[in-house]
Amino acid sequence: MKIDFSNLRGDVTGGITAGIVALPLALALGVASGLGPLAGLYGAIAVGFFAALFGGTPSQISGPTGPMIVVLAGLFASLSGNVELIFTAVILAGILQVIFGVLGVGQYIRLVPYPVISGFMTGIGAIIIILQFGRLLGHEPPGGTLGALSYLPHAIANINFVTLALGGLTLAIAYYWPAKLGKYMPSALAALIIGTLVSFAVTSVPVLGAIPSGLPSLHLPVFEQSHFWLVLEAAFILAVLGAIDSLLTSLVADNMTRTRHESNKELIGQGIGNTVAGLFGGIAGAGATMRTVVNIRSGGKTRLSGMIHALVLLAVVLGLSPLAANIPHAVLAGILVKVGLDIIDWRYIKRAHNGPRWDFALMLLVLGLTVFVDLITAVGVGVVLAALAYVRQIAQIQIEQLRAIPQMSNDPQEQALLEQGHGKVNVFNFSGPLSFGAAADLGHHVRQQVEPGSEVLILDFSRVPAMDVSAAMAVDTIASDTRAAGKLLYICGMNEEVKEVLIAINGSTLADFESDTLLVALAAAVKAIDGQPTLKITENSQPIVN
Repeated sequence: MKIDFSNLRGDVTGGITAGIVALPLALALGVASGLGPLAGLYGAIAVGFFAALFGGTPSQISGPTGPMIVVLAGLFASLSGNVELIFTAVILAGILQVIFGVLGVGQYIRLVPYPVISGFMTGIGAIIIILQFGRLLGHEPPGGTLGALSYLPHAIANINFVTLALGGLTLAIAYYWPAKLGKYMPSALAALIIGTLVSFAVTSVPVLGAIPSGLPSLHLPVFEQSHFWLVLEAAFILAVLGAIDSLLTSLVADNMTRTRHESNKELIGQGIGNTVAGLFGGIAGAGATMRTVVNIRSGGKTRLSGMIHALVLLAVVLGLSPLAANIPHAVLAGILVKVGLDIIDWRYIKRAHNGPRWDFALMLLVLGLTVFVDLITAVGVGVVLAALAYVRQIAQIQIEQLRAIPQMSNDPQEQALLEQGHGKVNVFNFSGPLSFGAAADLGHHVRQQVEPGSEVLILDFSRVPAMDVSAAMAVDTIASDTRAAGKLLYICGMNEEVKEVLIAINGSTLADFESDTLLVALAAAVKAIDGQPTLKITENSQPIVN
C-alpha cells in the first residue's frame, strides 16, 4: 500500500491530535461495551491503523463508535460476559465487511433514506445516554436499555451526589471548554484530566481500576452451537452498522476535503481492521465523524494521519495505562453523555415540523424500534416502509398522469388523425418506469377512461424506459379486456427492454398492431376504423397496406 508523505507535517499534527481526542472516547466506549477500557484501546488501535492503511477515505479516523458499542453491550449481556464469543462476533463482522466491499455493497448502503438514518442515529444517541444515567448517579445498572430504564427508579432513590456532581462537571467542561484552548487540548481530553484530578479530592468514587498494559493476546474465534445464531446475528448487525457509520463519515470527509472516497475499498479496510481487532481482544469500530473532523481541521489529509493516531494510542497502552486506572466511571459517563447528545440528529428534529409528516413519522418509528427493540429491526423496517412509500408515491404520479391525458396532441399530424377517428380511438400515454407500485391500479384506470364508443385502444410506451413483470401482467390484463370488448389493441413506442419483458410475459400476440411511433399507430387506427386492409410496419416506421 503506497503511503503519501507529501503532507507529512499536517498528517503528524492531525494524527497526534486525533489520537489525543480518541483516548478518552476509547476508554469510555470500552467500559460501556462491558469488555473494559483496554478492549476499547485495542479496538481503536487495530481498526484505526488498518482501516487507514487499506481503506478508501484517506483522511478518515476510525475506532470505537456509539452504534457499535450499543450492539456489543447488548451482546455482552446476552452472552453473560463470554468474551471469546463476543470477539468471535467482531471477527465475523470484519469478514462480512470485507465481503460487502468485494461484492460492491458500498454503493447500496448509501441509498438508505435519511429519515431512517436520522431515526437510528438518534436512537443510538438515546441508548448511550440511558445507559449512563445509572453511572452518573453512582450505580452500575444491569445491561441493556430496558434493564437500565427499569433500574433508574432505584438509582434515583439512592443518588450518590458526589458522582453526579463529578459527571456534571465533566459534561460541562466537555461542552464549554474554550475554543482557543481547544487548539492545544481537545475538550474531551480536558474533561477527562480535570474530572480525574477533582476526583482525587473526594472519596467513594468508583474508578476503572488496574488496566493491564503491554501487547494483547491472541483470541481465535470459537463457536458454540447454543449461541451460534446469536453471535452471527450480532456480527451481521455490527457489519451493517459499521458500514453505514463509516460511509456516512466518508461523505463528511469528502465535503471537507473536496475529494471522493471509494466506498467498497473503505468497507474492505474497515473489515480488515475489525477482523484484527477481534483477533487481538479489541472492540469493533467504524469511521468516527468527530475524530475525522478533528484530524482534517488539524491538517491531516492522507492515510498516514490515521495510522499515526493509532500509534499514539499504542504508546498509551505500552506505557501509560497506570495513569488511566484512576479515571472515575462518572467522568467517562459524562463524556459518553456528550457523545450521545452529539449523535442525536438535532438539526432534523428542529426542522421536522416543516417537512413531510410521513418522513418524520418514519424517523420516530425507527427511533422507537432502535431504543426498545433492536437496531437491525429498526433499520430493516425503516428501509422497507420508506421503499414502499416511495413506490406508492411514484405509482400515484403515474396514475394521475394517466388520468390527465386529453384526447388531443401538440403534434398537428397526430391531432388531425385523432379528429379523423371521431372519438373511436383512445390513446393512453404511460410515463416513467412502470413497476409493481402502479400495476395494481393500471388496468382499473384504463377501463374507467375508455370511451364507450371507441374501437381502437392505443398504448403509447415512448416515455417508459423500463417495466417489471407486475406491470407487464397488468398490460396483459388490459389486452384481455380490450379483446373481450371487441376492440383492437395497438402498442407503440416500446424500447427493446420493454418489448422483451412484454413478449416474455405475454407472448408475441399481445397487440393487433405495433409501431415505433404514435403517429404511425394513429394512422393505422384510422384506416382500421374506415375498414381498410390490415397494416404492417416497414423499417422506417411508415404504414403500408397489404
